[in-house]
Order: sequence, then C-alpha cells, then structure tokens
Amino acid sequence: MNPLILVGAGGLARETLAAARDSFKVLGFVDDNPALQGKDVDGLPVLGPLDAIADYPDAQVVICTARTTDLASRKRIAQRLDLEPERYGTVVHPLASIAAGTAVGAGSVVLAFVAVTAPQEIGEHVVIMPHVTITHDDRVSSYVTFAARVAVAGNVSVGETAYLGSGALIREGLSVGAGALIGMGAVVLENVPDNEVWAGVPARRIR
Repeated sequence: MNPLILVGAGGLARETLAAARDSFKVLGFVDDNPALQGKDVDGLPVLGPLDAIADYPDAQVVICTARTTDLASRKRIAQRLDLEPERYGTVVHPLASIAAGTAVGAGSVVLAFVAVTAPQEIGEHVVIMPHVTITHDDRVSSYVTFAARVAVAGNVSVGETAYLGSGALIREGLSVGAGALIGMGAVVLENVPDNEVWAGVPARRIR
C-alpha cells in the first residue's frame, strides 16, 4: 500500500484516516498547531508541522481541512505545499457508491455512504462527507466541500471553494458560485452568485 500523510489533525482528518486505512499505509498527521506536536491522534503520530512533509518524499498527501470560516483553506495549503499532482492521494471510503467512469480528482476525500449516481468529473481536493448524493451531469470544481447529507439534483454546477452545509438541497439546473457558502438545511431554488452566503427555506442571500 502507498504511504499517506494527512494534513491537519482535526475531525476531518480523523474521518479521512478511517476511510483510508484499507487503501493506504497512513503514516500520521502534520499540523502547524504547536500543541499537537509529539502527540498521537487515533493511534498515529503528529509528525510535525506542514514542512515535515519534505521528510517523506515517497508519501502521498491529503489535505484534511474544511472550515466555514475559511472556505479556501485547502487551496491555500495546496499552494503553500506546491507539490506535483501525483503526490496527492485520493481517498474513497469502501462504502461509498461511485458510478463507473467517474473521475475523482487528486487529493479528494469521499466518505462513507456517498452516492455519485452517474459518471462525471469531480475536481481536485474536493471533500464529500457522509450520505451526500450527487446525481447526473453535475460539475464539481476543485476545493468544494459537501457537508453531510447534501443532495444535488442533476445538471448543477458548483464553483471552486464553495461550501454546501449539512442537509442542503440544490435544485436541478442551477449554479452555486465560487466561494459561495450554503447554510445547513437550505433549499436552493435559484442560482447563487460567487462569494455569497445563502440560507433558509427557500434559500435567500444573507450576506
């Protein structure tokens, strides 16, 4: 199995570890938080700050951050690491259902009980949390985050670094702009422009 290092040592990293154990030899975590240095997380060591990745040139890497307060965190970390695309692993939980012919981008994480129901391309460094449904002809850009139980109808476009909160529903044929934040439980019935925050039923712009 290929060696893997997880960037970040928080909740998403722990979920990614659980998804990756059958496919990778996970070496541990890297995190810039000084309080985590030298500690173990779920039985694996925090190997050092992000710069410690340089000590493991043969390991693949997955960036495990997802913050509603910093939608571009994975993009910024990827720019800082400046690794070749082949250095990034792709983690797909064995209980995810991914349609044959789907291309999941480098560095992406797909957790348990996700359903991708028709072949499509999913961008790089995308995080798809449990019980998300992505249907036919959707277009998922890089660095998107789908929180748990999001459902996306057909022919939806989701822009780079967008974050769809838990339980959000997106009607068919719409676009969710780059850097947009969709609140948990929102029902989106119209296009969401770039960098806006929408919430509610039906969803409306709140910022």
